[in-house]
Amino acid sequence: MNNKSNKQGKNKSSLFSRKYLMLFIVCIITGFIIGFSYNLSKDKRTLSSASSQYEQENQYMEELISQKERSKELVNELAELEEKIRTYEKKYSSNEADYKQNIQDAEQLRLLLGLSAAVGKGIKITLQDGDYNPQSTNPNEYIVHESHIFKVLNELKIAGAEAISINGQRLKTNSYISCNGPVITIDGQQYPAPFVIEAVGNQDALISSLELTGGVFDQLLNEQVVVTIERSSLVEMATINED
Repeated sequence: MNNKSNKQGKNKSSLFSRKYLMLFIVCIITGFIIGFSYNLSKDKRTLSSASSQYEQENQYMEELISQKERSKELVNELAELEEKIRTYEKKYSSNEADYKQNIQDAEQLRLLLGLSAAVGKGIKITLQDGDYNPQSTNPNEYIVHESHIFKVLNELKIAGAEAISINGQRLKTNSYISCNGPVITIDGQQYPAPFVIEAVGNQDALISSLELTGGVFDQLLNEQVVVTIERSSLVEMATINED
């Protein structure tokens, strides 16, 4: 009887010990699972954080590359615009120079055509008939003819005269001059000697051109024409009236 009771007590104690052992093992396994899960979750969070940081850094790098490319484009655009500005400046300078030259040419043409008043320094040339020679049977040998006037006019134009007048009448580019005895006719107006030719222009150039050795001045003296040349500080010629 006692032996039977002892066996039952041992069986109960063994069973109780196994239960605790199983429970202990289950607790250990559960703790291991919980710890493993926690570590796995932590690793995932760390990996996720690292991945997010990498993506952000990659995005910053792409933006930086994009900004560098845009900066390069802007630098190229700026260089092109600066080149256009230099081209426009050169073109403007050239056009401005051409414009000024065109104005000068137009003004010179107006002076030659008599469309604008001529005022400035110049010279005055007086042509007079030569002294009467009783031994000469031809009076034409000592009077001023249109050929003498043409010599003076042509030389003045070659020397750069801006405007020319005879006895106060300003000449046009198509003025008609003819000789009729002791008088000359200029565009229908008659003038007797002496003939005063005035010219606006560079005084030195005009006088030097007339007084060249063997030039117009010498030729007129040889043809018995009395010639005087004077400098004039102010020569004024009004605009030609086409009426």
